[in-house]
Amino acid sequence: MVPLLSLGTGLLLLLLWARYKGIEYVLVHHRWIFVCLFLLPLSVLFDVYSQFRAWVVRKLHSAPLQHSQRVRYIQAQVREWKKQGQKTYMCTGRPGWHTVSLRVGKYKKTHKNIFINLMDILEVDTERQVVRVEPLVTMGQLTAHLNPLGWTIPVVPELDELTVGGLVMGTGIETSSHIYGLFQHTCKAYEVVLADGSLVRCTPEENSDLFYAVPWSCGTLGFLVAAEINIVPVKKYIKLHYEPVRGLRAICRRFTEESEKKENHFVEGLVYSLEEAVIMSGILTDKTDQNEVNSIGNYYKPWFYRHVEKYLKANKTGVEYIPTRHYYHRHTRSIFWELQEILPFGNNPVFRYLFGWMVPPKISLLKLTQGEAIRKLYEQHHVVQDMMIPIKSLEKCIETYHSDIKVYPLWLCPFILPNNPGMVHPKGDENELYVNVGSYGQPQTKHFEARASTRQMEKFVRSVHGFQMLYADCYMTREEFWEMFDSSLYHKLRKELQCSDAFPEVYDKISKAARH
Repeated sequence: MVPLLSLGTGLLLLLLWARYKGIEYVLVHHRWIFVCLFLLPLSVLFDVYSQFRAWVVRKLHSAPLQHSQRVRYIQAQVREWKKQGQKTYMCTGRPGWHTVSLRVGKYKKTHKNIFINLMDILEVDTERQVVRVEPLVTMGQLTAHLNPLGWTIPVVPELDELTVGGLVMGTGIETSSHIYGLFQHTCKAYEVVLADGSLVRCTPEENSDLFYAVPWSCGTLGFLVAAEINIVPVKKYIKLHYEPVRGLRAICRRFTEESEKKENHFVEGLVYSLEEAVIMSGILTDKTDQNEVNSIGNYYKPWFYRHVEKYLKANKTGVEYIPTRHYYHRHTRSIFWELQEILPFGNNPVFRYLFGWMVPPKISLLKLTQGEAIRKLYEQHHVVQDMMIPIKSLEKCIETYHSDIKVYPLWLCPFILPNNPGMVHPKGDENELYVNVGSYGQPQTKHFEARASTRQMEKFVRSVHGFQMLYADCYMTREEFWEMFDSSLYHKLRKELQCSDAFPEVYDKISKAARH
């Protein structure tokens, strides 16, 4: 009884203090209170619901049966839009706060919302080695389904909440991308509802122009309703090698060397300062030394980037065996290192052991509850960017980042970029090794100004024939945007499929002017 009274008294005092200070003040300066009391429990409940729903669908085998019916409903909505005179553009009815990106585009309020309730795994075909899924299937859902069957997709982008639709219409990358390319390059087929309401299947051989134009189009050519993705056999563990490296030139040289080794199944770099980094390379294996197994995905374990930093501080190499699914989602619990700003004590051992099982809060809930004050604060004093550049330009890129934003750690992820048609391809006629440089956090440069600093980074990326991931803040003009991306196939398809009255152009959908 006494503990309950103490808890009640504490909550009452907290509410009185929040009322005195104002809810906005608490959400901006003490957001962790709201996250711990409300968002973490809600996130757990949402996870329990999602897992239970997936289990029921799997047991009843209901997803394939309901898929056709749901697609027909989407087609009916599009045809009704046409019947009503095509007065506004169309977009998915999924709320903007549901997406993993930081933006909440205002176009959702003015466009015709087409509701797409497609969130199930439809089929695992081990003979053809493909999995057929609906667009709202998440990476967490997919690995939980495939790994026990002995399979995985070749490229498993980091965060649990990332969806197949977002990774197809935008892009996705993982530390196996130096072998397999981007997420789009592991896809075998797309099923798309077009602006006239028709359903089309596209592959590299059938409707190939649409197949190559869909990635990076951000839903401006049609509505994705299913995708077929390659699957490959999976092993139980990843043997991960950690190598601390000092000196920028040495960092870039060692990272490039490891990225070029095809025997490495996974390659990743975490850059902790201009002159310090840890390069990691891994291989899939079923053989382990049990004394070296580290189940990094357990809730009480240190956040992965902090764990990696220990090798840098100790200045020693190391080898660990990590359960495969734990490795795939190693940055999920800390949302890379973004959660450090929201829960400064989140990596404290006491917090991890008592409440780590509730972490992380859902990114969608963080967005939903952030409020205008926090949104503006993040926009002006926070960077979330992924820039893709030829690996030969990595040293110059890190120097540019250090000068313009000075955000650490930086995430380095290599990928092979095939010379395929579409918005993104190498400058030459051959495949080229690129690297994604991810920067997430608060800039430490005194002269940082969101628009000017980001434009400087965008200018550099264009100059080396690189690309900016489109989930992030884009400050480029239309001309600069189409200087970065190849518009030829995209605009050809826009015209052929009569998209001009149905969907906004991709630039208008992702630019800053369209978001706020």
